Amino acid sequence: MNWPNLLRGMAMLGVVAGSALPAAAMDRGEYLARAGDCVACHSVPGGKAFAGGLKMGTPLGNIYATNITPDKETGIGDYSLADFDRALRRGMARDGHHLYPAMPYPSYAKLTDADVASLYEFFMKEVPPARQANRPSEIPWPLDMRWPIALWNVVFMDRGVFQPRVGESETWNRGAYLVEGLGHCGACHTPRGLAWNEEALDSSRGKFLAGAMLDFWSAPNLRGDVNAGLGRWSKADLVQYLKTGHNRDGAVFGSMIDVINNSSPYLSDADLDAVATYLKSLQATAPDEKPWAYDAATTKMLRSGHPEGRGAALYLGQCVSCHVDTGLGFAPFLPPLAGNPTLLDKDPSSLINIVLNGSNQIVIKGVPDAYRMPQFRINLSDQEIADVVTFIRKGWGNGGSAVTAADVAAMRKATDPSSDRVVILKMR
Repeated sequence: MNWPNLLRGMAMLGVVAGSALPAAAMDRGEYLARAGDCVACHSVPGGKAFAGGLKMGTPLGNIYATNITPDKETGIGDYSLADFDRALRRGMARDGHHLYPAMPYPSYAKLTDADVASLYEFFMKEVPPARQANRPSEIPWPLDMRWPIALWNVVFMDRGVFQPRVGESETWNRGAYLVEGLGHCGACHTPRGLAWNEEALDSSRGKFLAGAMLDFWSAPNLRGDVNAGLGRWSKADLVQYLKTGHNRDGAVFGSMIDVINNSSPYLSDADLDAVATYLKSLQATAPDEKPWAYDAATTKMLRSGHPEGRGAALYLGQCVSCHVDTGLGFAPFLPPLAGNPTLLDKDPSSLINIVLNGSNQIVIKGVPDAYRMPQFRINLSDQEIADVVTFIRKGWGNGGSAVTAADVAAMRKATDPSSDRVVILKMR
């Protein structure tokens, strides 16, 4: 069977469908591109894979992802392997200008020479060229000058290929390579400093993967914290989440949907086990935190027929059919709200965002999920969303702080409805 031609003919939901390519038919370069989820940042819904154009916000202004197809005029068709390597691991384009660190070259610096060469082979020989000019950044002069990035690199980059840690297993080290390097998980899940630098690039420092804000979502803590982290997740829970976008504690949302739709389900079982092994080894940032415990008082009140407050009434009218009065949902597809790590996060941004804007659709290897969170920005006011979100954050023992109408209004102004935008793109 001619897989590339088959994939080029597939379409779904107005965009090109995800590859259903079996692992045996996926060459090494494509596998690595899947693991690095290159397609998510270098593509837009309805566009051609890797042709660029995705808008990204930075503290200085908006920038746009570039065309990395092998088109010679607008892409990287004239790049040599050395040029490609320098862009990927050093953040410098062929013409000598520095790339903004939205490109995760501080993580890609860890890639081996062999993996860089395989990625180059894939992009040059397997990805169809797409003639699409790159869009200039919206960063105003003189802030758009790039020479200061060279100084930024000196201060904040750890140069050198990943070195296995002595005393750790081969599985752990493989997981560390995937998470710290190719998967660049820290680019989203690690807090950033005043210079927009990741505050840690590997597990030797405690802030690595401790959670961060990203595009109006709170990218969760991936360390061993018992409430808002992965402390209560087993390795099997992690593997299930990366394979399917669901597990007993939650469902994928926000930017992570692109990872599920285009990347992690394509990884081998061995690599998924390695990622889970590595993540489960990370110590909690707050090891003495009191674990969440279920409180049935919320369920009793909801069943009484006398909801206490507008938040409880709204929950009964809008949420109970999916998440039920116990707050336990119907895992794994309709996630629980009681004890959900997202609900236990001190930052309510993700909960406000998903209630306002809903969730994009999960599509696993071309098969769409039947369930998705709807948006409520049209039929609920800022105060009503604040009331129901506050109720959920406090209910069933979650113990979260209140959310105000002003918090919701700020999120409403900053975000667009997301429920009709799905990025599922062919790799070649």
